[in-house]
Amino acid sequence: MAEHKEIYQRASYYDTVFCRDVQRDIIFMQAAFRRYAGHELTSIIDIACGPGYHARTAARMGLRALGMDLRPEMLEFAKQQAPDAPVDWMVGDMCDFKLDKPVDVAGCFYDSIDAMINDEMMVEHFRAVADNLSPKGLYIIECIHPRDCSTTHYGLHRHRGARDGVLVECVIGTNRPEFNPVTGIGEVEFQMRIFEDGQEQRISEKSQERLYSPQIIKLLAEKSGALNVVGWFGAFDLEQPLDNTSNSQGMIGVLQKVDG
Repeated sequence: MAEHKEIYQRASYYDTVFCRDVQRDIIFMQAAFRRYAGHELTSIIDIACGPGYHARTAARMGLRALGMDLRPEMLEFAKQQAPDAPVDWMVGDMCDFKLDKPVDVAGCFYDSIDAMINDEMMVEHFRAVADNLSPKGLYIIECIHPRDCSTTHYGLHRHRGARDGVLVECVIGTNRPEFNPVTGIGEVEFQMRIFEDGQEQRISEKSQERLYSPQIIKLLAEKSGALNVVGWFGAFDLEQPLDNTSNSQGMIGVLQKVDG
């Protein structure tokens, strides 16, 4: 997703489409940390944070919060949108970063994990995350449900939003991508259409993505020697397992730092 340079430079338009209330997500992170680590959550890092929804919300809920993204335009937008939220913002690479102080929970949302396009990158990423977690720390990953997107049926994903008379539509998969059945990698087109002042602007960019199953994530976590999968959920709700019912709206993985 880091390849979407032109689209991500238009952070305000991206925000018009993808902004959502993530307080429930933070409450889930608190409950998960309580369950798996045995004490209260005090700090998080929002990895590949974009406009920093989770970091901003966590900070407003009294947690020490960091937001990291590869795109400085997104971080600048996040700062402008939340001058009252005490977030530490940093430009950083998902596979190579070092915090001054470890955090209890790391989170990667909005399917951003698909930017890890091979086993080596994912293992390196898992190790980097674990190196920045406190003992018993958690890594929480949000992905689309496999029912709604897979290597054999990627689908066309439309997202719309409007603000101040501006309509923005983002469509993912406009090129009807085909995925390599062995590697799980495909080239996906992301199109943004902006309707403003009677004019239409259209931006299209492609990026390499890899779709992950729970089994592959589990194996690569174990291979990293740094994290283990401790739970799969179908929503930001510890009572909702990952299944094929309509209550499973996504694929939420909870990984824990390996003791040692």
